[in-house]
Amino acid sequence: MQGMSSPEWSRYMHEKLGLQAAPEVIAAEAVRRMGERYREHLPLLTGARQAVLRMARRFVLGVASSSNRPLIDLALERAGVADAFRATVAAEEVARGKPAPDVYLEACRRLEVESECAAAVEDSTNGLRAARAAGMRVIAIPNRRYPPDRAALAAADVVLPSLAYLWPRVVDPGRN
Repeated sequence: MQGMSSPEWSRYMHEKLGLQAAPEVIAAEAVRRMGERYREHLPLLTGARQAVLRMARRFVLGVASSSNRPLIDLALERAGVADAFRATVAAEEVARGKPAPDVYLEACRRLEVESECAAAVEDSTNGLRAARAAGMRVIAIPNRRYPPDRAALAAADVVLPSLAYLWPRVVDPGRN
């Protein structure tokens, strides 16, 4: 279900896994519980805040996430980087979640940037596929717990071992 929008994964849990609650109730409860966890401890990747601030000095930034709007807003605020992003898009705000390109295309639309002139930093199979389908430059930083499949990873323009290696020259190698 990684990459699915909340309407997609909550419907899946209701229909395929047999949870009795309605999909919208399942989604609301998951968001509520994750929000509680984020308020207690935000699980940021090592170097995430520094990488965002580094990129924001050079580029206009957006978020194209499979997370729900309240969780995106909470995470960015708790991380101290909310002001670094000009646009944020939650998968529930578009027709289809990842691996469809919808969330990336909407982020580009809100940023007033053509997707072919944008880059995506991704860690998951469905995220990599979505960014590629949107026509973006794709930078993979594989999730170590749930590594992307080989085909999705092979479609990335660049593969980095960690956020410590994410610098503007990687995103836009033509402008050093």
